[in-house]
Amino acid sequence: MSQYGAGNTGSTTGDNTWRSGGGMDPAFDPWLHPELFRGVLTRRFFAFLIDLLVLSVPVIFAVIFIAVFGVITLGLGWALFWLVSPASIVWALVYYGSSLGGQHSATLGMRVMDLEMRTWYGAPSYFLLGATHAVVFWISISMLTPLVLLVGLFNGRKRLLHDIVLGTVVVNTSVRTQVVQGARTW
Repeated sequence: MSQYGAGNTGSTTGDNTWRSGGGMDPAFDPWLHPELFRGVLTRRFFAFLIDLLVLSVPVIFAVIFIAVFGVITLGLGWALFWLVSPASIVWALVYYGSSLGGQHSATLGMRVMDLEMRTWYGAPSYFLLGATHAVVFWISISMLTPLVLLVGLFNGRKRLLHDIVLGTVVVNTSVRTQVVQGARTW
């Protein structure tokens, strides 16, 4: 018997994803499956550092290339430095969108740390959600200071503010095989 009561699924498809109580699928319930959220915040921190490294390496190589190209062209190539900021933003959006919206629903850092991002109803992430997740994260950090990350300490699912706004959940995939996986939306 789940917390929603026996036989009270409210589902028309029989997959028990939607509940009449408006709650989340019990697969993401921190009371029924606390192992899914154990160590998530610490793992997210290290995954973030790995992703920063992945994002910065191509930008650093581009800056070095432009610097050398500027020397070779006697300073004319340095005019390309204005492209570094917009190109790094596009690179970050493509990276987060394609990795979070990809097959694993996780960035490279998240895969190394055994994390996966899902929607609140259990479906895998998609490109637009992944890119939006990155944008909302950086806006919330910029406008509300990094102290906004403390939100994750005060909820059972260890969700940060941008996770709550976008309706996503980050779970520990090292134990995810024991829980029924959500259906693909495509």
